[in-house]
Amino acid sequence: MTLDLKWIYELIILFYGLSLTGYFIDFIQGDRRANRIAFWLLGIVWVLQTFFLLTQMFIRDDFPVMTVYDGLYFYAWILVTFSLVLNKLFRVDFIIFFTNVIGFAVMIIHLMSRASNSMGRGGVELVNEMLVVHISLAIISYGFFTISFIFSLLYLLQYRWLKSKKWRNRLVRLGDLAKLEKLSYLFIIFAVPLLLIAIVLGVVWGYVSEDVFYWFDFKTVGSIIVFIVYMIWLFLKVVQGYQGRLISIFNVGAFLLLLINFFLFSSLSNFHF
Repeated sequence: MTLDLKWIYELIILFYGLSLTGYFIDFIQGDRRANRIAFWLLGIVWVLQTFFLLTQMFIRDDFPVMTVYDGLYFYAWILVTFSLVLNKLFRVDFIIFFTNVIGFAVMIIHLMSRASNSMGRGGVELVNEMLVVHISLAIISYGFFTISFIFSLLYLLQYRWLKSKKWRNRLVRLGDLAKLEKLSYLFIIFAVPLLLIAIVLGVVWGYVSEDVFYWFDFKTVGSIIVFIVYMIWLFLKVVQGYQGRLISIFNVGAFLLLLINFFLFSSLSNFHF
């Protein structure tokens, strides 16, 4: 892998990740603006993928299905193509989002496997950069979860003070309950897809790197559990219609689990810091 190709691969990963985030927001909220942005970002990914595919076919005279990893590239291209067609013709948010999750994972496997097997400096750098991106996105998502936790905590304090009819001079400074709950929800909306992308990058990096990867590592399992718990939170909030004090308590509990994963499970992990 040359350094010239490396930055193009990085653009593919960047645009694909941003598109996946947009589709997640649309999937949860039914936000058509987020859907349009995600569609055009995925369109850029498709153009870049198609460029490499045509280069392989007409310049190198090699249709990329002869090896497992070349087949993964073609498979990822097919998934992106289907996703764009489905997005344009049908309103199937559930299928589009999860098709893109699979497509993103397959694309990452292909790119990182190709990079790790390349003797060029660019390939090694790309694999190392994916590890940095994995860690950075995980920490950024934790930051969003932290802000969401703070808003939920403020909601519970505000709720308690309103019930007890005390601290009236501080109630105005905290904001109304509906605003606190909405802000808590919005930060989780952004945090969950970032954590999902971080998990995908981490798992793929574990497989293609020379380090030993354990599916049952404490930190790996803990991160997946944290993601599932916050997805349950979103399900209760968006689908079941839970709101108010109960959903805020759930958010506080989910954040405590996140802290356990970050501090305790990291210390018990075989390869995480």
